[in-house]
Amino acid sequence: MSSAEDRVNAMRGYKATTNNPRVSDEAKQNAQSMLDQLGGSQPSDELHDLRGDNQKDPNRVAGGLKAAQNNPGVSQQGKEAAAQKLNQMGGPD
Repeated sequence: MSSAEDRVNAMRGYKATTNNPRVSDEAKQNAQSMLDQLGGSQPSDELHDLRGDNQKDPNRVAGGLKAAQNNPGVSQQGKEAAAQKLNQMGGPD
């Protein structure tokens, strides 16, 4: 395992600590300070670069956009935005 992946895993643990209601305020403050020292709470870009999967699969993107169009939990504005993005990708409505 690489050091970047170790760092990301540590950050995940600290992030979980900050959101756990069973953890004391002191522990949450310590976890937040460790997150700040490690570079914030958004390690995903570094991990994607490390793994080489920073390019999104167009088929999965299109599938997600199609699903959004049929999801009753998505607003009409969201459905229209998904349709527009799908059209820009060259896919069907």
